[in-house]
Amino acid sequence: MSLLEPQEEFESKPVESTEELTTMDSTLVESESQAQTSEPEAVDVPADETPAPVEESPESAQEAEPAPHSSGKPAPASDASPHLGEVEGPAWYVIHCYSGYENKVRHNLEQRIETMGMKDRIFDVVIPTQEEVEVKDGKRRTVERHIFPGYVLVNMALSEESWYVVRNTPGVTGFVGMGNTPTALRPEEVSQIIKRMEAEAPMVKVSFKVGERVRIVDGPFNDFRGNVSEIDLERTKVRVLVNFFGRETPVELDFLQVEKA
Repeated sequence: MSLLEPQEEFESKPVESTEELTTMDSTLVESESQAQTSEPEAVDVPADETPAPVEESPESAQEAEPAPHSSGKPAPASDASPHLGEVEGPAWYVIHCYSGYENKVRHNLEQRIETMGMKDRIFDVVIPTQEEVEVKDGKRRTVERHIFPGYVLVNMALSEESWYVVRNTPGVTGFVGMGNTPTALRPEEVSQIIKRMEAEAPMVKVSFKVGERVRIVDGPFNDFRGNVSEIDLERTKVRVLVNFFGRETPVELDFLQVEKA
């Protein structure tokens, strides 16, 4: 019987190993099931997949898109058309040009108004002038002087179209106003300018000033010299202090009777 005992022990060992294998299999199955349930939580996005594009709202797309321009390039700030909105009523505006080119600018603008059909928006172009009597070399002559050299007045109904026609006239350097927005003249300012232009008596301009030395060229004091003490533009008279026997005597003369010494 001693020989059988080892055999029984040998036969009993496989039974114990089978139970251990069964236990290990069940443990592996549980671990695999746990791994399978936890895998979806840590799913990685494949490299070849790209995220869906984010749709932009029409409002944000309009804000990002640059404003169109007729030439395809952004306009300079100084020449950019202002946002004027509705057409304003007729008013006087001031445009700037190079001094001495006022008449040429007026001629160019009047031609553009005619050819571009803007008579219903731009009504008048005026260069403020006044007559002036100039006394020089003993001669008097009447000349026309610009009241505001380098400026031209335009009576217009301001809109983007009328602004464009005036601003792009050859010789015009810009409107008078804040930034690109023209500023209309006040009614009292227009009245003062018109009053100066319609003055009946021309303004007298002389070549001498108070305190300067002049020479008398006509009258009983011909060829006398003296200093100007007073100038009366309304009466076109000048008072000169002439030295007689060591005393200064005031003499009233016409502008034509004296000249700068």
